[in-house]
Amino acid sequence: MDRREFLRPRQIVHAAGQVLGAADAFAEQTSEPHSDHVALLRNIRRAMATNFEVLLPFGTADALAIAECAFDEIDRLEQQLTVYRETSEVSRLNRLAGEVAVPVETGLFQLLVLAKELANQTHGAYDIASGALIKAWGFYKGPRRVPPEEERVQALARTGMRHVELDAQTQSVRYLRPVEINLGSIGKGYALDRVASLLRRERNLPAALLHGGHSSVYAMGSEPGSNRGWTIGMRHPCKTDCRMGVMRLRDRALGTSAATFQHLEYNGRKLGHILDPRTGWPAEGMAGVTVVAPSAALADALSTAFFIMGMDASRAYCERHQEIGAVLIPAEEHAGSVAVGLTPEDVTLYDD
Repeated sequence: MDRREFLRPRQIVHAAGQVLGAADAFAEQTSEPHSDHVALLRNIRRAMATNFEVLLPFGTADALAIAECAFDEIDRLEQQLTVYRETSEVSRLNRLAGEVAVPVETGLFQLLVLAKELANQTHGAYDIASGALIKAWGFYKGPRRVPPEEERVQALARTGMRHVELDAQTQSVRYLRPVEINLGSIGKGYALDRVASLLRRERNLPAALLHGGHSSVYAMGSEPGSNRGWTIGMRHPCKTDCRMGVMRLRDRALGTSAATFQHLEYNGRKLGHILDPRTGWPAEGMAGVTVVAPSAALADALSTAFFIMGMDASRAYCERHQEIGAVLIPAEEHAGSVAVGLTPEDVTLYDD
C-alpha cells in the first residue's frame, strides 16, 4: 500500500482531493456535514497507470487488511487485462486469436460479452476492438499525431467487435480479422466491480467508497452518518475551479469521460483522445459526460459511448434503459449541464 490517511469530514474535500474527475479535473468526492467524531480511513495504491483508493469508515474491523485485499485483486486484474505487458491474457489474446480460438478466464469472457453487447446497442460508438486506431493516433505509446488518411483507413479496417467471435460453450475468443482489443475504457471500472464483489463476499463489508483514478467510482452502502449513500461532487470539465453539482450513490457506480487535457492540436483545433471507432477520428460535440449505472464497468463504458454519441442519442439510450442515468455537457460555449434518467434524490446541479 502506498499511503494511508485518517480523514475527518471537513478534511475530505481538501485532503482526499479529486476522487472523481475525467482528465484529472472533472469532479471531486465530498461528504455532507457530519459530526466531528466521524472519520474515514483512506488507502491508496498505484495500479493501471493511476491511483486506486479505498475509503473506509474509521473503526472498520481489519481495515488495512481489507484495503490490501482490494489492492491485491486490482494488481491481479491489471496483470490479466493490460496491453502494456506481453505476458497478460489480453496481449496473448491479441497475438493468437486471429489464428485460433483462444479459451479465456470466465470473468474476462463475461467482460468481452458485455463489451460486444454495448457495441451492438450503441451501433458501434463503443468498441473495445479499436487498438489499431489507438496506435495509429499515438495514444498507445506515443507520440500523439494525426495519422495519414491511408493509415487511418487501414486501422478502421482492423477495428470492430463485429470481427470478434465469442463462443459461450467453449468460453473462447476468435478474431475473424486481425483486430486488437484494448480495455482501457472499461478495465478500471471492471476492477472496481470485482473488488466490491470480493469485499462483500469474503469480508462482509457494508460500506466503502472505491475509485480508480479520476474517472471511476463504486459506492458500497452509505458514508458515515448518512443513509443516502455517498456524496460525489462534480467539477465542470472546462472550468476546473467550478463545481457543477453533486451526485449521491448507494450500491451504484459512476464513470466520467472528458478530453480536457488529453488532446493534440491540429489545424487550430483541439482533438481529444476519445476516438470514434466508426470514423477513426476523435469525437467532438461533447465537453463531458457522467454516467450512473449498476456496475462500474457499465458506467465507464457508457460514459465513453455517450461522449461519442452526443446528446440526442445518449438521451434516447437512457430512456430505453431505465437503470442508466447521465449528466451530459455539450461542447457549445455557455452550454449548461443536462441530467437524464436521474431524480433530484440522485443529483443536484448548480447554476452554471
